This record gives sequence, structure tokens and C-alpha cells, in this order.
Amino acid sequence: MSEPFMGAIALPDGTVVRGRGRREPLPAGPPPDFGLYLGHPPDARHGGLGRLLRRRAPWQPDWPADWIAWPDFRTPRDHRHAAAKITAAYRLARSGRRVEVACTGGTGRTGTVIACMAVLAGHPADDAVAWTRRHYRPRAVETPGQRRWIAWFAHHHDSSEAT
Repeated sequence: MSEPFMGAIALPDGTVVRGRGRREPLPAGPPPDFGLYLGHPPDARHGGLGRLLRRRAPWQPDWPADWIAWPDFRTPRDHRHAAAKITAAYRLARSGRRVEVACTGGTGRTGTVIACMAVLAGHPADDAVAWTRRHYRPRAVETPGQRRWIAWFAHHHDSSEAT
């Protein structure tokens, strides 16, 4: 039997995903098979901040990963691109792969993605934030804009791609 995916939660359909903050230590046990990371991709340039960021190597996971450009306390820069990446990560998790979702702190953006995955797993969109707060983190999904984005996601994702 394989080792458990430490820190993971089960979505309403039983699909297992792990949410965390990237500034937190990696949990014990096996690493993810795939990571969906929210923020500035490692190769993004940030104007004046770019000089500062180039002084140290940007964090890169040792496993396959994808990034969604998503500023802290906001919504994704490209809504449809983000929805497609979330759906793809959910499908990987549904197939039994160890999938991790993370932003810097692990609460707002990560909670928003977990709420979207709960919708993909069949949970009603109007209760997805409450479900996420009960099962992931009590303060998950930090802003009204993130709550509205979950509603947008629920209305615009192609449910035929999720299964």
C-alpha cells in the first residue's frame, strides 16, 4: 500500500488534493505527482521587483507543475486559462495522482481553487466556500472577488471536461 498524501483533504466525491502555503514546510511523506501553483510563475518579470527577485533563484518544485498568474488577494489574470488549469489538475487528482495546490500563504488563492475543485466534485457552488472553510481552512477564500470568481467558475467551466 502506498504512503498517505500528508495534509490532503478529500473533496465531496472522494478525490484527494492537498492545499498548502508554499512558505510552509513540505509535509512528510511522498511528494506530489503534480503541483498547481498560484502567483507569479518563476520566469515572470516584475518590473523593478524583478531585479530583487533575480538575486535569488525562484522556487521551482522537483515534480511536474503548472502555474496560474494570480496576484495575492485578487483573482486570476486570465480567467479561462485558470479555469482550464484547475479542471486539468482536478482530473489528475481524480485519476489517483497526488496533486498539490499552493500559493504563498495557502489561504485565499489556494482556498479559492479548492472551492472550485469542490464544485467540479459535485458540490453546490453556493456552498463551496463554506464547504472549503469546514474541510480545508476556516479562513479560506479571503475576498469578495474570490467568492465571485468561484461563482463565475461554476457557471463557466465545462463540466463534461471535469469527469
